[in-house]
Amino acid sequence: MAVITISRQFGAGGRTLGRMIAKEMDYVYLDEVIINEIAKKVNVSKDWVKSMERNVGGTLSKLFAIMLNKDYMSRLIGDTRGYLDENVYMDVLKEIIVESAEKDNVIIMGRGGQYILADHENAFHLHLVSDMAHRITFMQQFYKLNEAKAEQAVTIGEKKRAAFFAKFGKADYDSPHLYHLVLNMSKLSLEDAKDIVCLLVKKKAS
Repeated sequence: MAVITISRQFGAGGRTLGRMIAKEMDYVYLDEVIINEIAKKVNVSKDWVKSMERNVGGTLSKLFAIMLNKDYMSRLIGDTRGYLDENVYMDVLKEIIVESAEKDNVIIMGRGGQYILADHENAFHLHLVSDMAHRITFMQQFYKLNEAKAEQAVTIGEKKRAAFFAKFGKADYDSPHLYHLVLNMSKLSLEDAKDIVCLLVKKKAS
C-alpha cells in the first residue's frame, strides 16, 4: 500500500485524524512508537526523548547540550547508559523513519517525515491547515482546555514547530508544493477528511 506522512499546523487535528485513518485502513500509527524506538536505539528513557522532542531547536535544549555533554554524562552515570542531544536525536529520527517506511502500511506523525521521505516512491504526504480560531476551538474540545490555555498552546506549539524544522534547515513546511494533499480543517469535518485521504491513498496505491 503506502506510507502516509502527516504534517499539520498545531491544533489542526493531525493526531486525531491520523488515528482515524489508521483504524480505517488498518495501518500502523507511528507516534509514540517512534519515541520508543529512539529510546531503545540510543539507550535512554522515553521521558528523555519526549523532553528532547518538546525542546528541539530551543534555548533549553541548547543549554542541556552544553551542561550535559556526552563526556560529562559518561562520567556521571557510566557508559552503560546512552546519551541524547539534538544532533543524535535528528540522526536517529531520520534512520527510524526510513526504516519504518520500508515496512509499508504505516502513518508517520509529524517529525519531518515529508522531508525525510520526500523521494520515497510509496509515500503520500498530507498537510493540515486551519485558521487560528478553529485551532483554538479544537484544542478546547479535544484537550479540555479553556480558551486562554488553548490559544497559548497553539502559539507555543507553532513556535516549537518552527524551531524543530530549523534543525532541518527548512522554513517552507507550510508550502503546498511539499505535499500530495493539503486539507483546510476549518472547512472540513474530521470524518470527511478521513474519507478523502483514504480514497486518495487507496487510488495512489492501486
